[in-house]
Amino acid sequence: MTRVLVIGGGGREHAIVRALLRSPQSPEVLCAPGNAGILRDAAPFDGGEDPAAIKAAGIDLVVVGPEVPLVGGLVDRCIEAGVPAFGPVAEAARIEGSKAYAKEVMAAAGVPTAAHTVVHSVEEGMAAIPGYPVALKADGLAAGKGVVIATDEAHARETLTDMLVGHRFGDVPVVVEEFLEGVELSVLALCDGVRALPLAPARDFKRIGEGDTGPNTGGMGAFSPVDGVDAALIERVRAEICQPVVDELARRGTPFHGVLYAGLMLTADGPKVIEFNVRFGDPETQAVLPRLKSDLLDLLQRAVTPGGLEGAQLEWDDRAAVTVVLASRGYPASSSKGDVIEGLDAADAEVTHAGTALENGNLVTAGGRVLNVTALGADREAARAAAYAAADKITFPGKTYRRDIAA
Repeated sequence: MTRVLVIGGGGREHAIVRALLRSPQSPEVLCAPGNAGILRDAAPFDGGEDPAAIKAAGIDLVVVGPEVPLVGGLVDRCIEAGVPAFGPVAEAARIEGSKAYAKEVMAAAGVPTAAHTVVHSVEEGMAAIPGYPVALKADGLAAGKGVVIATDEAHARETLTDMLVGHRFGDVPVVVEEFLEGVELSVLALCDGVRALPLAPARDFKRIGEGDTGPNTGGMGAFSPVDGVDAALIERVRAEICQPVVDELARRGTPFHGVLYAGLMLTADGPKVIEFNVRFGDPETQAVLPRLKSDLLDLLQRAVTPGGLEGAQLEWDDRAAVTVVLASRGYPASSSKGDVIEGLDAADAEVTHAGTALENGNLVTAGGRVLNVTALGADREAARAAAYAAADKITFPGKTYRRDIAA
């Protein structure tokens, strides 16, 4: 029996665990650290991210969910210990860890993206702004909260001061970037170091408020597939964006194995890259993987082998999926913890856990984003209605969610 260890403890990791358990290979799935929901489906692994402990436990494949251990070199350490790991090595993961590096790679690969300038001071940043609105991006990891769309000079100066003087996201430069007009799209591609294999497209909702208002979050919902995004457009994204990046990273001696997540803007001039991530997106994964009929474990095993995805064909459920994120009171500025969660048994949908824990026998909130409610339907509206019907049955004090996901 194949033993798979999933690293992480959020909604994305719970969706990955569920998809792995659907594999006809019937793997044994373990998690570290997991959460209250994941631990109902996967066995706990006490060795954490220690490659020696992972090796000693006879783990056949490590699947790294979050960006922090990827950028920190966990895959490198697993490979050195002789354990196959799904995810990029640290040097390849820099395309998420540093937005400036990602721009450098895109320029070398000829990938369409927004014009930009990397700045190190407030005045340098103000001088680089081409007009308003403008995107200001902290160069390092920021858990989805390091991007601000400044609408005027005062807003821009305040943001640059917060990032460059206040070091809100660390002592890193800021990327001042042209604001792109259009609609967003997320394309996640499985990569084997040689080729990119796109998954079904998704669209996520990053802002906390309905009508895309308020600050950015890690994501408040998603849906898949996306109207108007056909096979021809996905092939264009693969050929013009994903594959050139895979080729460029291979040329640099850091072949990309894992998920290359392209956050795109569909502009009048075609798709352009807003950002790259180097792992399954959250909450896109919660909407995409329930539609995947192919064996996820087989695909991940093939991806860790150079060229292993050659000839791979993906099969998808024709139904639409809609994911609604339930967050705690105060998110994203803060989060309430320890609130008792009720109504899960009545929710007729796939509920994956993000920030949950067990406390005195009760399931309680333990993070900003708490639960993900995903429903399938004949079309997007049917899936949306089912997701909200299920979400409304789940209760906890301060429950926060958007009512316009996939509207």
